[in-house]
Amino acid sequence: MNNWVHVALIAAVVVVVVVRRLRGEPLNARDLFAPPVVLTGLGLWALSQRHGLGVGDYVWVGAGAALGTAFGALRGATIRVYEHGGVLWQRYTGRTFLVAAVSLAAMAGFAVFAEHNGLAADARPVQLSIGVGFLGEALVVGYRALTSGTPFAPERRDSTPSSGSDRFGR
Repeated sequence: MNNWVHVALIAAVVVVVVVRRLRGEPLNARDLFAPPVVLTGLGLWALSQRHGLGVGDYVWVGAGAALGTAFGALRGATIRVYEHGGVLWQRYTGRTFLVAAVSLAAMAGFAVFAEHNGLAADARPVQLSIGVGFLGEALVVGYRALTSGTPFAPERRDSTPSSGSDRFGR
């Protein structure tokens, strides 16, 4: 698949996730963990397709993944997790976007530093960077959800006119 198609698909997933979470959405485990797992998996697959990487390259990629996960965890701490209708909901806040902006700047600086020290520019798949960030976020939000005492929201079902369910599967 063309690299631009990958970028467009990743951008679409990120936009959908961010818009839904900005509005506030029921918090269920599948929606919390599926996007980061899929994006991280795609990033690892893209990394496996890049031949000629040395041990140093993998160290830089690992350090970048750890940094991205840490910033994602910090972002997860800023997300509002609350009870609504007997189940958990989540919503991005202004602080969430502030942490996201700081992490983007820091990750860009890390990328420049890594390239300056020999990491191949194409050894950092975008999917992996975004995936590990969302994974760090999901781990913190998931932990907060589990310790809240309020149940996760049920998984949404696809709504069809004949099903009688709304967008939240009720």
